[in-house]
Amino acid sequence: MFNKRTKIKALLATEPAGQEVTVMGWVRTFRNNQFIALNDGSTNQNLQVVAALGLLDDETLKRITTGTSLKVVGELVVSQGKGQKSEVKAVSIEVLGDCDSEQYPLQLKNRPSLEYLREIAHLRFRTNTFGAVFRIRHSLAFAIHKFFNDKGFIYLHTPVITASDAEGAGEMFRVTTLPFDNPPRNDDGSINFKEDFFGKSTNLTVSGQLEGELAAMAFSDIYTFGPTFRAENSNTTRHLAEFWMIEPEMAFYDIEDNMNLAEEFIKYLIGYVMSNNREDLVFLAQRLADEEKQLPQDKRSEFGLIEKLIFVQSNAFERITYTEAIDILLNSSHYKKKKFQYEVKWGIDLQSEHERYLVEKHFKKPVIVTGYPAAIKAFYMRMNDDGKTVAAMDILAPGIGEIVGGSQREERYNNLVERMEAMHVPVEEMQWYLDTRRFGSVPHAGFGLGFERMVQFVTGMTNIRDVIPFARTPKNCEF
Repeated sequence: MFNKRTKIKALLATEPAGQEVTVMGWVRTFRNNQFIALNDGSTNQNLQVVAALGLLDDETLKRITTGTSLKVVGELVVSQGKGQKSEVKAVSIEVLGDCDSEQYPLQLKNRPSLEYLREIAHLRFRTNTFGAVFRIRHSLAFAIHKFFNDKGFIYLHTPVITASDAEGAGEMFRVTTLPFDNPPRNDDGSINFKEDFFGKSTNLTVSGQLEGELAAMAFSDIYTFGPTFRAENSNTTRHLAEFWMIEPEMAFYDIEDNMNLAEEFIKYLIGYVMSNNREDLVFLAQRLADEEKQLPQDKRSEFGLIEKLIFVQSNAFERITYTEAIDILLNSSHYKKKKFQYEVKWGIDLQSEHERYLVEKHFKKPVIVTGYPAAIKAFYMRMNDDGKTVAAMDILAPGIGEIVGGSQREERYNNLVERMEAMHVPVEEMQWYLDTRRFGSVPHAGFGLGFERMVQFVTGMTNIRDVIPFARTPKNCEF
C-alpha cells in the first residue's frame, strides 16, 4: 500500500529501536548531501533523515531541494545529533515531486513577511507560523462541536442563500442569475426579481440566527457553525467579507443564562487548545514576543500569549452595563486628554478603541457589556423595562474588542411587531418568524461568536486575514 506511512508527529513521540518506518513529507533543508529535514505538516518539528553517502546517485541528490516531496523508508534510530531524540536512517528515498529551488518562493534564507505570504496564500501553509495557526484553527473548530454536543445541543445547518436580512443592516451580497447588462424590469423601472432563479431578491446570509430561533422552538438548544457574509467596505485588520460564525440559540434562557454560557464556551475553547496544541502555542507565543520587541514599551502587551490565555480562562469576566461603560470612558484620562478618535456619549455604538480601553486599560480582563440603547441594536432584541435599552450583551476581549454579540430575544408578539414596524422590517414577509411568537413562544436567547476573531485571540495573530485560509476582503478574491 502506497500510503502505509507514519506521520512525523507520531514518529517523534516513538521510542527509537531500529524499527522499519515509512515517512513522507516535504524537504525543509538538505545539508552536506546527507541530512534531510523533512516535514509533513503534522507538527512544526522536522524529522531528520540521514542518507548514507553512496545511497543516492548524483541525479537524485540534485533533485532534493527545499520544497521537494519525498517518500523515505528506513530505520528509526537514536539520533547522534543535538536537539533531537530520534532520526531515520534511510534505506530508500523516492522523489515524489520535484521543486525548482530557483522558483520556489519559500526559501529559508529569505524569511517572507506576512504581507507577502498573503499574496501566496496557497503556499503559506508550509511555513511554521501558518502551520501552527491552522492546526489551532482546526482544534478550535473541533472543540466547538464537542462543547455543544456534550451539552446536548443540535447542530443545525442554516441556509447560505436567504431572502431575509437578519441584522437589518442592508450590507449583503446579492445572489442572482439575471443578466447584469439587461435585467428584466417592472413598469416603474425597478428590477423584476420574479424572473430570477428564486422568484425574489436573494442574498448571501449575514447570520443563521433567525432560522436558528425556529429550531430552538422545537429542540430547545441548537447551534449553527458556518460561513456568513458582509458586503461592508471595511479594509481593516479586524474585518472580512466572508467569515465563519458560531451561533447558539437556547429556549428557556434569559440574558444572564446567555452570558454564563458564552463565558463558559470561550473558556472551554481556550482550555481545549491549551491541552491539545501546547507546542503550537509555545511557538506562536515566542513569535509574538519577538514581534513585540520591535514596539515601543507602551504598545507591548502586558501578558505573553500563553499567560493571557491562562488569565482569561481562570478569571471571571467583568460584567457592566452600557451606561456604566460610557461613564467609565467619560471619566477616563484617555477621554480628558482627547486620545479617543471617536466621540463618547450615551447612545453611540462603542468603537473598537472604546472597547479595547475598557478591556486593556481599565479592567485588564474580558468584559461583558449589557443593556445597550435600543436605537443601535437589532429589532429582535428584547426591550428592557426602561423602554430605552435592550437585553443585549457583547463580550469584549483583549487585543480585539468585540468577540461575541448576543441578546435575549423579544418573545412577546406585540412588542416584536411594534419594534419591526419602527425599524422598517417587513412584517408581512417575516410571518414565518413571527409564528414562533404565536405558537408557544418562550423566553429565549442566543449569541454569535466570530470564529476568526476567536482564532486571532488564541493565536495572537494581529491581522484577521492571517487566520482564515483564503481571505475575502474589498477588492480581493484570489484563489
